[in-house]
Amino acid sequence: MTKAERQALWETQIAEYQASGQSVREWCTSHEDVNPKQLWYWLRKYKDQDGIARGKTNRWLPVEITEQTSIEQGNNLLVKIGPVNIEVRPGFDPALLSQVVRVLVAIC
Repeated sequence: MTKAERQALWETQIAEYQASGQSVREWCTSHEDVNPKQLWYWLRKYKDQDGIARGKTNRWLPVEITEQTSIEQGNNLLVKIGPVNIEVRPGFDPALLSQVVRVLVAIC
């Protein structure tokens, strides 16, 4: 069996296990050819290959870098999130900016 075939087999078995709603031990008992340690190994390996948990996605946001005279003159920073512009000045509250950005990212 090739590596690709073995991986395809385990992806199928993992999908069957997850759809069953059973514990690893229960599922392996009804699938005598699968050892619980093997299943745990492949569950970890399968998750690590994804890099993230199933069902969650990364969302990349575009960043546009332009020359801004206000940044150079007043040490201000202009942050654009969707249609919203935020001007950040020296002495800003980083926690507040973080909260505002999270809210804007969620709604934009």
